[in-house]
Amino acid sequence: MKIYVKYFANIRDLIGKDSERIDIGKGMTAKEIWNLITNGSKMPQNILVAVNHEYVNIEHVLKDGDELAFFPPVTGG
Repeated sequence: MKIYVKYFANIRDLIGKDSERIDIGKGMTAKEIWNLITNGSKMPQNILVAVNHEYVNIEHVLKDGDELAFFPPVTGG
């Protein structure tokens, strides 16, 4: 299965790229994808996760062709 992963703001800086297409195993969760792409680095507690432009829980199971996005909470004024 292939998914498209996007990274925003300081997460993009941490990963070193703004997006990538990756192969994943069937039934993998967003959290497992994080562990895969960061080689097991601890996930920031306040990270937001979206799949196909909708917020999801970190335990959301990905499907072939999904777009997964990791980003920090939006702040501003």
